[in-house]
Order: sequence, then structure tokens, then C-alpha cells
Amino acid sequence: MADTSIEWTERVLNATTGCDRVSPGCDHCYALRMAGRLKAMGQAKYQQDGNPRTSGPGFDLTLHPDVVDVPRRWKTGRRIFVNSMSDLFHARVPLDFQQRLFTMMAETPQHTYQILTKRSLQLVRRYGRLEWPANVWMGVSVESAAHRYRIDHLRQVPARVRFVSAEPLLGSLLPLDLTGIHWVITGGESGPGARAVDPAWVREIRDQCLLNECAFFHKQWGGTHPKQNGRHLDGRTWDQYPGKALPAAQL
Repeated sequence: MADTSIEWTERVLNATTGCDRVSPGCDHCYALRMAGRLKAMGQAKYQQDGNPRTSGPGFDLTLHPDVVDVPRRWKTGRRIFVNSMSDLFHARVPLDFQQRLFTMMAETPQHTYQILTKRSLQLVRRYGRLEWPANVWMGVSVESAAHRYRIDHLRQVPARVRFVSAEPLLGSLLPLDLTGIHWVITGGESGPGARAVDPAWVREIRDQCLLNECAFFHKQWGGTHPKQNGRHLDGRTWDQYPGKALPAAQL
């Protein structure tokens, strides 16, 4: 488990690493770029050759059983993003490995675990065979209106907190149904070749969150050097978490 610069979490736990492209939101994947750098640096977890058609150097799907129990050592509660360098619901992640991870999360209630997937159909196929303690937040990535179906899949999952990550946001998500959704994160794409985000798309989501009393968090505007572009939207930062959403009257 390691510190992270991701604004909406505090630690990352990469019980698996590596992934494959599944949709346009993967085209400029930061984790794929990072894996290549870590391979070049000699990091043991990223020494796979990778498939140039679907993944890349250091980015073959790999399980790391030795990492699963690391959060048990942390007594002070943290928000922990599970698998910032992979997708826990990749079809090649065995069910028993997922079950072991979920058992660990249930047995460490001092932490809050945040899981994010693009593979929402696999999530639907597996969720009934997993334990869903209150400290596990489940989310789906939705980069455009063509992928709103992932939110419908997410609604079926009995997680106490269900969230949407609209990053990289590549188009308007309207019409956006936030029934049963507790948190939405927006963000522009970062890194070389980053595709621009239209502020109107972010405002549409912000406004829908306010109308539905759903927490809203704007992570970044993106770009080659995203930190330089800041996080402000209409003169302020938006960094709400579930349970702390503002009512529509404050729009």
C-alpha cells in the first residue's frame, strides 16, 4: 500500500496490476504509461513484456497475493483505492482472489475501500458471490454517453456507496440518471495527447448532482501538465464526499 497524489483517496492498494483496453477511455491510460516506466526502473511487479495490441510493457494482468493483507497492519483508518493500476473485475481475476480481498476489507472496518471498474457486466456477474461490507464503495468509469449502461449495472450492486468516475470525461453524459448513485467524480484526461474536456460537460454533471443531492468531486481539468490547470469550477473547488452533498438550493 502506498501514498498517492489522486485527490479523492489517501492510499492505493494494487492487489493486481495490468489490464487491457476495453473502451475509448483507455486510449491514453495513465496506469499503462506508469507501468512502462516502472518496468524500465526495474520494479519487480512490472517486468512482463506485455501485449502491444491490448496492453503494453509491464502491463500484463498479474495477481499479487502478498499485497492483499497489507491494510491489516494499518490501525488508523484511511481511504484506500483498490487497484489504481488494474481492474479488480477483469475477467481473468479469479473469484477466490476477489473473495479473499473482500474478506480482508470486511475485517478491516477502520478503512474505507474504493473500487472502480470499467467491466460493469463482469461486476454484475460476480457481485452476488461477494460480501459487501459498509466500508466498500463501488464505482464505475463512464467516459461518455455511450457507456452510461455501466451506471445501470452498478445500481444492481448492494454496495452502501455507489459512485461514478467520469474521467477522462470525453463527452456529455446527459441525460444522466443518478438514482441510487451517491457520488460522482469528474476529470479531464491527463498526459501526452490528452483530449480536451468541455467545461459545459462538467457543469451538466455538477448540476445534476446538486439536483439529486449526490456528492460531486471535480478532480482536475487535465492536459499535459494537469496540476497547472487547477481544479476550480466556477470560482471554487468541488470536493464533496458521500454524505456531504449540497442541496440544489445552493446551486
